[in-house]
Amino acid sequence: MSSFLRVATIEKARATLEKRWRLRPREAEVSLGEAAGRVLAEDVISRIDVPPFDRAAFDGYAVRAADTFGAGEESPIELTRVGSVRAGEWPKFKIRRGQCAEIDTGAPVPRGANAVVMLEYSTARAKVVRVLRAVAPGENIAERGSEIKRGTKVLKAGKMITPQTLGTIAAIGRKRVKVYSPPKVAVVSSGVELVDAGSSLGRGKIYDVNGPAICQAVELCGGEASYLGIARDEPRSLATLLKRGLATCDVVVLSGGSSAGAGDIAPSVVDGLGNPGVLVHGLALRPGKPTFVAVVGGKPIFGLPGYPVSALMVFDQLVVPYLRRLSGLPPAERAKVRVKLASKILSARGRRELVPLKLVQKRQKIYAEPLLKGSGAITALSLADGYMDVPLEREIVEKDEAVEVILFGGGGIG
Repeated sequence: MSSFLRVATIEKARATLEKRWRLRPREAEVSLGEAAGRVLAEDVISRIDVPPFDRAAFDGYAVRAADTFGAGEESPIELTRVGSVRAGEWPKFKIRRGQCAEIDTGAPVPRGANAVVMLEYSTARAKVVRVLRAVAPGENIAERGSEIKRGTKVLKAGKMITPQTLGTIAAIGRKRVKVYSPPKVAVVSSGVELVDAGSSLGRGKIYDVNGPAICQAVELCGGEASYLGIARDEPRSLATLLKRGLATCDVVVLSGGSSAGAGDIAPSVVDGLGNPGVLVHGLALRPGKPTFVAVVGGKPIFGLPGYPVSALMVFDQLVVPYLRRLSGLPPAERAKVRVKLASKILSARGRRELVPLKLVQKRQKIYAEPLLKGSGAITALSLADGYMDVPLEREIVEKDEAVEVILFGGGGIG
């Protein structure tokens, strides 16, 4: 490790990481029962027509359309019923002039027929069917391949498998598909003051916010989170959990212990786990300056600040893009709105700042209200509708200035 807290832009940090870590999404072929929620790693091409035969769109009678021309309620046309076709059966007869066949919705249309008279526009007695309304050729028939033609690309690689897309895959007869394997992410919290939720809260202790919150954020990116627990601010405890994460997961995310204080030992512990070790320590980002990035044994370790707002904002900016790529997901799309700022923002020149904002209505207009509660206040995010990205060169953003608010959602922390 060259030095502590020699700040770099987030772009420089990414470039440095990508020189030492080769990001390789994994693929696996799975059954449809295992595919839900996964991302396709291949284009899905249909090998059949859907439907695979002409079929009735409604209950009624399969007819030759020409035999119904001129039919009406006052002038019905009589046809002879020569059989019936139920869904799942295959008709062995042919419809000839003056004939018809009773047919169920979804049943194959018999040879010779080219339309279906809906049941409500007919009456029947014995084998005589009276048609009360004419039909045109093809009417009330779902033609072979009308939904999907053989050879059609029905789904593109990168599409998440939802119940709807799963139904499409099932409709073309595929039993297995190739998907991206979700990246396994080890999540570790560090801090002697931390205790797990549900534990007794002793003096000087606080509940661990980052562990559960980061695990949820990992899942939203398509990853599988493995929460390894809380490491004490002691090298052996921290090294044990980090080694376990490196042995069992693809990515390790640590929060806490990354600043320059006497009790913040994470960068030096990580640097001692293997080469190349810590690559970047310090981001020109507020909140998030103490962040570090390392690679050990070909796997990345992201060291986030301990304060919840800092940890989650840095996770969103730095870690989310990599997890989405490993999951096969496209970059997160964020909706944006342009509104006026409700109060002045003072920023530090030379550091990009992410300011949580709440949208509020004032004087019948929408404003963005900065939630400047400090990087330790988790409520700053729980109340925020989005955030503003203040660039490095700005020191002041004035009240009533029009600003762009990036709304939370789309696979990040919101």
